[in-house]
Amino acid sequence: MKKYIFIVGLLFPFSISAQNILGKVTNDKKEPLIGASVHWIGTTIGVTTGNKGEFEISVKDISNKKLIASYVGHSSDTIEIISQTFVEFRLQETKTLNEVVVQGQRDGVIISDIKPIKTEQITQTELGKAACCDLAGCFETQTTVQPQTTNVITNSKELRILGLSGVYNQVLIDGFPLIQGLSYTYGISSIPGTLVDNIYVSKGANSVLQGYESISGQINVETKEPDKTDRLLLNAYMNNFWEKHFNANYAFKQGKWSNLTAFHTVQPASKIDRDKDNFLDLPLLTRYMISNKWKYGNEKDWGWNSRIGLRFFNEQRIGGQTFFNAESDKGSTSIYGQSVNINQPEIWTKTAYRVNDKHNIVLFASAFHQQQNSFFGTVKYNAQQTNFYGNIQYELNYAKHDLKTGISYRHLNLNEDIAFTDTFLLRTYAGNYQRLENIPGLFAENTMRFFNNKLTWIAGVRGDLHNQFGFQFTPRTLLKYDIAPKTIVRANVGTGWRTANLFSENIGLLVSSRDIIFAEQLQPEKAVNFGVNLTQKFETKDNNLSGYFSADFYRTDFQNQIFPDYDTDPTKAIIKNFTGISVSNGFQAELYLKIYRRFELKTGYNFLDVYRKIGETKQLLPFNPMHKVLTTFSYKPLTNKFHFDLNVHWYGEQRLPDTKSNPTEFQRPDFSQPYTILNAQFTYNFKKFEVYAGCENIFDFRQKQPIISWQNPFSPYFDTSSVWGPTRGREIYVGVRFKLKKE
Repeated sequence: MKKYIFIVGLLFPFSISAQNILGKVTNDKKEPLIGASVHWIGTTIGVTTGNKGEFEISVKDISNKKLIASYVGHSSDTIEIISQTFVEFRLQETKTLNEVVVQGQRDGVIISDIKPIKTEQITQTELGKAACCDLAGCFETQTTVQPQTTNVITNSKELRILGLSGVYNQVLIDGFPLIQGLSYTYGISSIPGTLVDNIYVSKGANSVLQGYESISGQINVETKEPDKTDRLLLNAYMNNFWEKHFNANYAFKQGKWSNLTAFHTVQPASKIDRDKDNFLDLPLLTRYMISNKWKYGNEKDWGWNSRIGLRFFNEQRIGGQTFFNAESDKGSTSIYGQSVNINQPEIWTKTAYRVNDKHNIVLFASAFHQQQNSFFGTVKYNAQQTNFYGNIQYELNYAKHDLKTGISYRHLNLNEDIAFTDTFLLRTYAGNYQRLENIPGLFAENTMRFFNNKLTWIAGVRGDLHNQFGFQFTPRTLLKYDIAPKTIVRANVGTGWRTANLFSENIGLLVSSRDIIFAEQLQPEKAVNFGVNLTQKFETKDNNLSGYFSADFYRTDFQNQIFPDYDTDPTKAIIKNFTGISVSNGFQAELYLKIYRRFELKTGYNFLDVYRKIGETKQLLPFNPMHKVLTTFSYKPLTNKFHFDLNVHWYGEQRLPDTKSNPTEFQRPDFSQPYTILNAQFTYNFKKFEVYAGCENIFDFRQKQPIISWQNPFSPYFDTSSVWGPTRGREIYVGVRFKLKKE
């Protein structure tokens, strides 16, 4: 009896497996077909294939043992099961009719009804309304973001939101913090406009997933996807200053892989000095950039997907007096000039494995190294920075919740050497400045939906351990409520913090003759931001009129802020922690109309009240127009053969640094004058070519001779920080684009 039981025991697993058929479904190239359908003929019993095209199906109670496999775009196949335990289907791709492509023009700016955070998506349609030579020039038609010149001699810029310095908003490239520290000053200008696909702008404290910054907002620049962009793009541009730009993008796809290679170069303008102050109105800029972006798979599909980016750019900026020679006059005490030389390689990857529709694991990793050698008059500034960012994120979608949690790590190693070639200016800040940051972090964020998805609530929190300043806690929460299908109100509140990289983020300090005084050890900057916004969309039944109205208010309260004090002594910049009352109040209203699908009209108003309280005195921060108005107009016929675009900027007065203690000839007014800038562009479309021509600052408004003590740039009163308006005047440009669509 025991012997029979033993034999039955041995045969039992085989009898069980005999009730199941194992198999695999592939295409004619033997590639697995994921999600193919396999079922018994004449029944509803079936399964779908897994990530390797595999399946297992029961034969129990099946009389007609014929299996059918089917997959979209392929011919079905049938196999009769006699005694097999494993079968393989190889489905042939079916011949289909040519696809029907329905094309439509995306709006220039899209405000999503679905995203909990109010996000302005700036598309390629909007970017085509201006020259957009680089990222800094991609906001000519936007109310939310204001490009601001930080050094008039080398024409470095920052992007401001809510009237606050650009250091308080987080700029991401494809979701990575590549604009940070040393790369802050010139990094935004190194991204060519022809490589930008979309720009996502959001105000206030945002998601905690990308970090603890974004005090005033976030700008996420999405570069073009290799599998969705033109196969070939060539762009050439030149302006009346004889500055030349050339761009070339080439994309191809092979199987699940696709690639985009981009080349960008800028060649310098002629020497121009309309002010007759012996200083160049426009720096001589030479730049070379090459990037390579690989993409594998699709983020929404099960299994692996990845994006890998490589980029290198080299840049030289030369400014100063017109007779300055960058080869022989660096550090000269008789000829004033500025030269900046930058080399930066970078690499990043976003790699994910989607288990199924509920579970996803994502790895973000990026690194870059920047080497910068520069002279600002008699100040020698050489710096090197190495950055690493890592983030492993687990995503779980369950019921009406989207949970994202993970760990992050940041590494920054910044080494700055400062030396002087003169002895007649009494400056004391020469030396070597080293900054090393290692910041591991934990984060979690849950998106919850209630009341039939009318209410969305995001609750996020992160904790980061700074190697110098200890543990930092960052909570944030956001609410979105759909009052009606086209009426949405949003609110958010949260904290943010950051560590200051003084010289690299305030390059203007090195340009002037001011001495830099460190009054105390600097602590992290911290702030609380809260805001509320309303979006009302509308359209008529015949779609001849559509648009939106948006209004928002944001307030930022700083607990600690580091802002150079230019007022106490005009020959010094005093650096210290400010823990008193420092506030930014920002109100914005915007109306957008699209009329008869041909005309677009947008007008926006910004009110910015940015101030500190020194005792009982309210002190406005400099270079912030309290009132600003932007109006844009576009016309494009239904044929899309051409389009005409116009934008008008009006800036109210701005407070300027206090120069009353200077000698009379070196004093400046306390406030700037209001001014208006008018820009226009005309674009004509051929089959594969676009020709565009435009004029910026049509009325040729200029702030004349903005440099204090330009007659003697080596005097204690030399200062370039009083720039509040355009300095180079009218700019006329022409360009051509050539496109080959993807096959």
